[in-house]
Amino acid sequence: MAKVDKVSPLAPATFPDLPVIGGVAFAAVEAGVKYQNRKDVCLITLAPGSSVAGVFTKSATRSANVLDCQTKIGSASDAGAAFIINSGNSNAFTGKAGEGSVAAICDAVSEGTGLPAARVFTSSTGVIGERLPHDRITAKIGELVDGLSESEIEAAAQAIMTTDTFAKGATAQVEIDGQPVKIAGIAKGSGMIAPDMATMLVYIFTDAKIAQPDLQSLLSDLTDVTFNSITVDSDTSTSDTLLLGATGASGVVVDAGHSGFRSALHDVMLELAHLVVRDGEGATKFVEVAVTGAADDADARTHALAIANSPLVKTAIAGEDPNWGRIVMAIGKSGAAADRDKLAIRFGDILVAENGWVAESYSEEAGASYMTAQELQISVDLGLGSGTATVWTCDLTHGYISINADYRS
Repeated sequence: MAKVDKVSPLAPATFPDLPVIGGVAFAAVEAGVKYQNRKDVCLITLAPGSSVAGVFTKSATRSANVLDCQTKIGSASDAGAAFIINSGNSNAFTGKAGEGSVAAICDAVSEGTGLPAARVFTSSTGVIGERLPHDRITAKIGELVDGLSESEIEAAAQAIMTTDTFAKGATAQVEIDGQPVKIAGIAKGSGMIAPDMATMLVYIFTDAKIAQPDLQSLLSDLTDVTFNSITVDSDTSTSDTLLLGATGASGVVVDAGHSGFRSALHDVMLELAHLVVRDGEGATKFVEVAVTGAADDADARTHALAIANSPLVKTAIAGEDPNWGRIVMAIGKSGAAADRDKLAIRFGDILVAENGWVAESYSEEAGASYMTAQELQISVDLGLGSGTATVWTCDLTHGYISINADYRS
């Protein structure tokens, strides 16, 4: 596994102070699944009566863990739930052995916690195509159960990391009927990021009381404008999993139509999604790509992703080269409707091109100066309609190549 020596320059200064979410407990241990001398397995338990929602990768080669979780989401139960996650091995493309590993882990967690195996959700992340040494995980279940604590969420965030350079967390609070409702989440993700559901591994918790169908509706809706709107390298993982648990510990009842709760959940999901981009393998720039004036929202999204995923655009950004011609190229190749003579392009507030030509007010010096910033915005107006979309990405540097060339070493 590639060794990551430096924290991303786009990382926040510290891990956030995440609140305790009533009814959720965490534990993390060193199991030696692949890594040595670091925590690599975590257990998260949710109190009886909790609702669990999830979204997962649409990859045709998704892991045994994902397939198992998909069969369990939505099942009615008043029992609590458990999430168990390991890093270092994705348990993907491992055939019947992968299914056996999932069953063994679920049975061990069930025995250790007293929860039904049908309420145990597993996730694995890391190298594809290597059998998971699940006995190293099951041997640690007793230690994990004994170590469960409401305050160990940061340890859990660290245990799920692979090539990540920092642990990722986010939180929000909203007042409903005079009562505080809390949300907190953790995520891992750095490479193989072009989600088709959520991204990599994400676990979010709230003390609101929400029926499972409402929780699932909220999660599915908000995923499209958060985790499905980021890309690091245009590659979708076999293991992408996002689980959302609502314990009801606050006593505040919420449904899918509550705008305040929806907004707070959106903020947590978007912050976690942005943190994944900020930890993109080798990244030095955080980039927002905003498209307006498209024929419809679907076309806007197609254009935005074409720009955000273009190796030529991303390497120009890495080199701090304001090569706006590459943006024109990406728009032209996307397959969505565009008219050369109606295009307008901006770098931040700088008008770069309009009406099919470079803007008279634009100077290369201004563009080059803008590109030296760590956080950039590329805006494109198609001049065709009212369609809009925003996606977030990072640059493509030599660091990405180094990390992935040595990934299994």
